[in-house]
Amino acid sequence: MNRFQQAGTALAAILAFHGVGHAAESAADAAARKALSELVPQAKIDAIEQAPLPGYRQVIVGGQMVYVSDDGKYLLQGSLFDTKSKRDLTATRLAVDTKHKVDAVPEDKRIVFAPSGKPKYKVTVFTDIDCGYCRKLHSQIAEYNQRGIEIDYLFFPRSGIGTPSYDKAVSVWCAKDRKAAFTAAKAGANPAPLKCDNPVADQFTLGTKVGVDATPTVLAPDGTRIGGYLPPDEMLARLQAVSAPALAGN
Repeated sequence: MNRFQQAGTALAAILAFHGVGHAAESAADAAARKALSELVPQAKIDAIEQAPLPGYRQVIVGGQMVYVSDDGKYLLQGSLFDTKSKRDLTATRLAVDTKHKVDAVPEDKRIVFAPSGKPKYKVTVFTDIDCGYCRKLHSQIAEYNQRGIEIDYLFFPRSGIGTPSYDKAVSVWCAKDRKAAFTAAKAGANPAPLKCDNPVADQFTLGTKVGVDATPTVLAPDGTRIGGYLPPDEMLARLQAVSAPALAGN
């Protein structure tokens, strides 16, 4: 396999399954789409738009970003930084896309652990019932809540749909007391097998669309990925750092 084939294989590994229409595309947009379809025929594109880098389009595929030259001849993978503002422009743009998708999940389709008072911050956590660091995070749920952090869980069984971890997530969702069943499962208990209408498959698919590739994946309110497992104080510090620029702009 040559390096160009390897590049195509690597790109294929990050693709999601969500497409967009082709109406009113510019010549540069069309060139970028054509280049990607030739390199990776199964590519499902979320967005094509002008990049901050002159002469390039930025293309979101499966929660990841690639940059394609306006003539479709060159493709770049990696993070684009603004050296003056010291901002990761790639992560900033992907956060907008992630927030839009994740915010579409209603509260009644999440498992929410909130502080007793009004939360200072709310994070979305893609979690796997059997993931060790996911279990460690949940074992400290009271400490996150004490710091004013609300944890909203979405399921992402890493082994995929129809696997034992997936079935456990479904059983937890279908339990009479979801939060109690969730906490027990995170402590190592096997939930009683149950079936009902549930959002687990949809949440797993959502995770693939926003680039989740490990658990836990912790998202700040603006869609920024702030880490995997983070101790309570470190999560609070990350959230404060993410919100600081927004507060400064007000």
